[in-house]
Amino acid sequence: MNPETFDAKTSDMGLCKPTMRVDYQWLTRAAATHALVLSLALLLGACAGTTPYEIDLMPAPDVYEVDVIDPLADATPLSDLPYNGVLYATDRLPSDEGAKEHFYLNARGHVVRLGVCQVEVARADISWEEARRISLLKNRTDKYPIRVSGVDEYGVLDRSATDFTEPDTLGEDPHAAAATFAAAVNAKLAQSKRKHVYVYVHGYKVVFENPVLVATELWHFLGYDGVFVAYAWPSTPSRWAYAKDTETAVGYARNLRIFLEYLADETEAEQIHVIGYSAGTRLVARAFEQLALMNHERTREEIHDDLRIGHLILVGSDVDRQVFGVYIAEGLLKVPQHVSIYMSEQDKALNVARFLTGQERLGQMWAAGAPSQSVADYLHESEAEISTINVTSAEGSTSGNGHGYFRKSPWASSDILMTLAYDLLPAERGLVREAGSPVWTFPPDYIQRLRAALFKASPELAKAVREQEVAPQDSGAR
Repeated sequence: MNPETFDAKTSDMGLCKPTMRVDYQWLTRAAATHALVLSLALLLGACAGTTPYEIDLMPAPDVYEVDVIDPLADATPLSDLPYNGVLYATDRLPSDEGAKEHFYLNARGHVVRLGVCQVEVARADISWEEARRISLLKNRTDKYPIRVSGVDEYGVLDRSATDFTEPDTLGEDPHAAAATFAAAVNAKLAQSKRKHVYVYVHGYKVVFENPVLVATELWHFLGYDGVFVAYAWPSTPSRWAYAKDTETAVGYARNLRIFLEYLADETEAEQIHVIGYSAGTRLVARAFEQLALMNHERTREEIHDDLRIGHLILVGSDVDRQVFGVYIAEGLLKVPQHVSIYMSEQDKALNVARFLTGQERLGQMWAAGAPSQSVADYLHESEAEISTINVTSAEGSTSGNGHGYFRKSPWASSDILMTLAYDLLPAERGLVREAGSPVWTFPPDYIQRLRAALFKASPELAKAVREQEVAPQDSGAR
């Protein structure tokens, strides 16, 4: 429709007649908006990996040192797993039988499905000993690729079904999948020093395999102790799916909540930890709000005794900061033992999210450089329950678009993993307060501080390190 025709028709309908100048302005704005959205989509696209089946193992956390602080056993750990892989839970729609591209689709499946993925080193020429050595090297040049090689689904978690679920979805024994999954969890917990379950919830724009592989590498650097579960919600691997994915993340929080309740009810986990990343923290935060509302009349101790949720770690969180404040007002902090919020001044992906939503994101630093006095006072008073951690000064935290620092920064990954492994608060891990602020940050000697904290927390580890340091001297004397 040309401008002249448009003017005539709108005039006939009694509408305000636009001028030629207005039409050109609209076209100019539309073109500028299209260009801006395109550039923002390209930047947001860096939120997630682009390889469906294979990723290179993240850099080794700096806290580790080969043969000194070394989480990995000499024997191949995967051979000791009672279920030969990494457990998963997903509410994605299963792909058709025999499909070659993906094990699960990027579409909503409504119910939670449970199973185990087989994960392997994607190079046949690497033995476990070589892989172990490579994975712990600083500034390694060799690649350590891992990939999903197979999936064994146990079935549908019965308690996730609704009145809208097709009757034959659960099978002849509705509880079979839940019982099989719980048995797998308990069998691994029986082999573990820490009887803990770790649930990783991914971000925007990834396929099913991505959270499985990320959970695998995080578990790798925990020495395969405890049980790691990949929670794969139905995000869409498209730069243009941000609005859709964030709606799904909020709307499908019910399934994550039900899964966490199931772990507490039917497994022997002493603690259940949740690590949420990017847009996935919307799903996590909403699930925890639901748990808070459902338990609002109970005490914090009663909730912990029932749900056994330990650390809630939110990384690069794409939650509206004011909305998260509402969740706290509803009692969210009563649900986990502690909440850690990792923030960055250089997270470009969250800058885009802030532009698109018009609201500050939880994973960003405060625009004015410091929280308001009331927020600062609250964080100081509640430091036993919630911590905010600025990763900007952490080594490697600004690489790429500054959003994936929990994998790319050897300091950030050290801090997160040692929080999970040793249950240490920020001051106990060697972090320091920013001047005049409740926010924690990484000092230049952070790794030395963290190692000293681990020796204090684990006399067994300190003894092993002392013996390792003395051994070469004894060998030389002989």
